[in-house]
Amino acid sequence: MLFPAALLASLTLIGACTQFPQLDHTTTPDLENSNYPMLVPLGPVLASSQTSGIEPIQATAGIDARVSALKARAARLRGSVLSGAERQRLANGLQ
Repeated sequence: MLFPAALLASLTLIGACTQFPQLDHTTTPDLENSNYPMLVPLGPVLASSQTSGIEPIQATAGIDARVSALKARAARLRGSVLSGAERQRLANGLQ
């Protein structure tokens, strides 16, 4: 149990000795002088998202009605595609 912990610690320490590229003065003057978007308070944004105007009870009723209609349609589609006479004709033709 001690060996895996020591191995992990040594790998972590080896990674800490890595040389990083120079990051000083990497931004261009155009980037430094560019117009950044304005920061806005988060409170009004969250308040406007809470007032969506959708009534949960009405939305649930609409969704439930659609689910029921789709289940009924799926049940109808599960039936046989061929009529009895067509099935008989096909069975006779395959013999």
